[in-house]
Amino acid sequence: MAEIELVGDDDGVVVVGDRSAIGRFLDHAGLVTWAREFDLGKLRTVTKTGAAVLGAASGVVEQSAMYLKLTPESAKRLQDAGGLMKTRTKGISHAMLGETGRTSLKWLQVEDGPASMLANPAVFSGVGGLMSQFAQQAEAQELRALLVSIDEKLDDVRRTQRDAVLARMKRAGEAIEEARTLGENGGDPRTLWEKVSGEASTILDVQEDALLALRALADKIDGQRKTGELKKVTRKVEREVTVQLAILARCFELQDEFRVVELDHVLSTAPENFEGHRRGLVAAREKRRAGVLEHTTRLMARMDAAGGIANENIILHARAARSVVASLNSLAEIVDGFHAPLGIESDRYVLSATPWQVAFLDPQQRRTAAKEAGRRALVGVGVIGAIALPAVATLSKNASKPRV
Repeated sequence: MAEIELVGDDDGVVVVGDRSAIGRFLDHAGLVTWAREFDLGKLRTVTKTGAAVLGAASGVVEQSAMYLKLTPESAKRLQDAGGLMKTRTKGISHAMLGETGRTSLKWLQVEDGPASMLANPAVFSGVGGLMSQFAQQAEAQELRALLVSIDEKLDDVRRTQRDAVLARMKRAGEAIEEARTLGENGGDPRTLWEKVSGEASTILDVQEDALLALRALADKIDGQRKTGELKKVTRKVEREVTVQLAILARCFELQDEFRVVELDHVLSTAPENFEGHRRGLVAAREKRRAGVLEHTTRLMARMDAAGGIANENIILHARAARSVVASLNSLAEIVDGFHAPLGIESDRYVLSATPWQVAFLDPQQRRTAAKEAGRRALVGVGVIGAIALPAVATLSKNASKPRV
């Protein structure tokens, strides 16, 4: 019976076993599109020395492995396919699945045999360490792709603004890039760490400034009630937020690559502390995500409020309202794109500007327009409404209010 092992943490799951068995499992679970090659080759250096440990590590290294980034959908499919159980190693879960037959393609939980990674805690912990590094590298790669996408949205002025800020991290970026290249070619972890160890504070300073800038941009929207003013402010905020998210993406990319070098350093100098350090980095990443989400959520709440105000003032400000809604949706798309590499899922709806005919049929919209225009305008609107209402009602018979 073909068997595979699954090892998971908060970011992803590694499927280990025979290549063909892994392929059948991924196909059965509908997870092929999530799978990426996972190199077990470093496991010999991750595990502590010793004949028994090295022998066990060699046995695992000879197997194939694929990595699955955890998303709500991939996590559900994994759970449906068998699920994972918590282990004594904090933050790491495990399962061993057996294939019941080539025709049925069913996979069931089986007892951990002597060949299981659980039989050797050092090897098992080593796989967890590799997963942490892989997750950091994968996130950095996604953030690099995001930066290319954001760059296309920036005009020359804001691209220059972004580059001026990123120049503060030029030395840190060059040092980390050199360390990453040397590491990929077997460089000494201690020497690599000496190259980058003093650069973390520079990255954190730029990151903090970008987060403060996001807060200030959210404050610019707060308190604005006039649709015309909201049009100007939301356009500016949309452009400026794009700059700050580009800066944050670069900060997070460098931090991810920095952590990979850091884990290698801890492994070479204090392997007995490697597991605890790995858990600490996981906690630090979660804290970073929470901080980002706090600022972007606050910003989008202000933008949503602006969209709501615009949609309540369609009759007299239809063009400005459509501009506000367009800025809101564009910014939401950019923010969601920034969230994706960080594992933050979006549950937003696209906002639609209320059609003028629908707004005119809404008594509250008419009262809002009348209040702004004054009694004199109210008479004009009433006369126009008496003439136009039957035609508008016919045009809007099947209209429905959009989701906000």
